[in-house]
Amino acid sequence: MKESHAQVGFGPLCMLFGKTRYAFYKKGKNQQRWLNEEQIVLEMVSIIRRELPCTGTPKLYHMLRKTLQDHHIKMGRDSLHRLLCGNGLTIRPGKRYVVTTDSRHWMKKYPNLIKDLVINESEQVWVSDITYIQVGEAFNFLSLITDAYSKQIMGFCLHPTLEAEGCMNALKMALSQKTKYDISHIHHSDRGAQYCCGDYVDLLHTAGLGISMTENGDPYENAIAERVNGILKYEFSLNREFADTTQALEAIQKSIRAYNELRPHMSCNYLTPVQAHQMKGVLEKKWKPKVKQKEKELLFDSV
Repeated sequence: MKESHAQVGFGPLCMLFGKTRYAFYKKGKNQQRWLNEEQIVLEMVSIIRRELPCTGTPKLYHMLRKTLQDHHIKMGRDSLHRLLCGNGLTIRPGKRYVVTTDSRHWMKKYPNLIKDLVINESEQVWVSDITYIQVGEAFNFLSLITDAYSKQIMGFCLHPTLEAEGCMNALKMALSQKTKYDISHIHHSDRGAQYCCGDYVDLLHTAGLGISMTENGDPYENAIAERVNGILKYEFSLNREFADTTQALEAIQKSIRAYNELRPHMSCNYLTPVQAHQMKGVLEKKWKPKVKQKEKELLFDSV
């Protein structure tokens, strides 16, 4: 407008819109400052997502909060979410399902020992599961052992088949990291043949672990293990196709290291698994019930 009415002073133009010259310049400076602050936040998000590629808004906000304060940037979680939305940075994971559990077998199935158990320290309960990893045109299978209290991945193994060997290798790795021998220790899994076979059961007995299994085929009976599978695949992009086993294993090792050491968990009071593993007592959960989550349409996990 100033260019169209060059003969009119800037002051009268501001007055035409009920603004003072000072207010106009102040607004311009504020807008520029806000744009600069947004750019700083986006750069910080980019740095975090180099290691944690699909971290959602609640965890990003928790991880950025101190840095925002240090830079005197006033931005709440909802504002951060809008900024991510406006820049196409929200996470919408896809889904793909491959059956890894076959419970139609003759081997002994054990009862669920953790249904009403209060878990208040690490190494009290380990949960186990298997997920698929696409390598070329075929599937390999990733066996995981996770601590139910701290959510720390204790053992893992990538194996070309669903035979028990992969699960046993993951269990042996977990046992090598075990530090507590004065508490009752339970191993919980689904009723898959890998976990019910004699070799696996013998290994559990030798290690002195109680055996617990799901009873009704309900995924919620092994929800922690199922959730960890999803985190690795959709937050750390292990759901992509790998050229060969070496490439897949390198990505898995890097992802598990970042998951254990860097990723805060909402069900562990925003501690990382490594931090939570050193704690005792019931950890505060920071996630809201699903009804509340649906109301706000947030796309983030509660683990």
